[in-house]
Amino acid sequence: MTEDGTGLLTIGELARATGLTVRTIRYWSDEGVLPPVTRSTGGYRLYDSAAVARLELIRTLRELGLGLDDVRGVLAGERTVAEVAATHVAALDAQIRSLKVTRAVLSTVARRGSTAEETALMNKLARLSAAERQRIVDDFVEEIFHGLDTADPWIRERTRTLGVALPDDPTPEQVDAWVELAELLQNPDFRAAMRRMIEFNAADRTPDTPAGASAMFFKRLVELAGAARERGVTPRSPEADAVLTELLGADTDRAAVLRRIDLGNEVARYRELAAVIKGEQEPPRFQEEFGWVVEALKAWPGR
Repeated sequence: MTEDGTGLLTIGELARATGLTVRTIRYWSDEGVLPPVTRSTGGYRLYDSAAVARLELIRTLRELGLGLDDVRGVLAGERTVAEVAATHVAALDAQIRSLKVTRAVLSTVARRGSTAEETALMNKLARLSAAERQRIVDDFVEEIFHGLDTADPWIRERTRTLGVALPDDPTPEQVDAWVELAELLQNPDFRAAMRRMIEFNAADRTPDTPAGASAMFFKRLVELAGAARERGVTPRSPEADAVLTELLGADTDRAAVLRRIDLGNEVARYRELAAVIKGEQEPPRFQEEFGWVVEALKAWPGR
């Protein structure tokens, strides 16, 4: 209580009661979060006892990182502490994700000894939002599927979702993989190879062909080739010829099949990168089976 018996406190007395500095209290008062109840005849700001509790709340909210606009909203009853806290948690989560990406990028730069140009590109690509990463993929998908309405929708969806979701806490290897994948998706040669694959798929289908038929073929390929590999069958052995017949039929143009599935190292790399981004320790199992079938088709081209 002040010496004049009014029960009001000067800024100095309020500072001593709360342990805050006069400068801080004056600043918060100027910003409208702690208005004085009146002024003395000499023009000095005076505060009531409720200002002590109000100051404690302001200090707590500020220590938690809330801005003065949020503090003002809570004190005015426009927003609850819980609402402001939830908003702030979301903002902190975004900051944490950004810091984790920064750490991963710097770890990659340190490991690779990247140039300034490589570092700038890596940082730019790694910091793309999920929506921006999806746009890169969607643009790629639109180009390779454009005009091919009979292509299997299963392949379209699989291509659209493969390797997009960079984790919130990416490892340097995942950042590396995403950067390489983003560059690969924009590579004209890779796009041309993938376009040829989709053209082959569309040519084999009619409007009545069920979605997912391609998945069934891939599954059968993996099963037959995988079983052959487990038995120790090499692509050049006569038994490999029999496996191809079981997979493709006796009258299939094997040279045409080879052109459709032998898409080069870039496609294999695409699958490897997607596996790394998804956190898979090993490359997709079907990659080895596809390689086995490609070599078998080269060794046994049919008649």
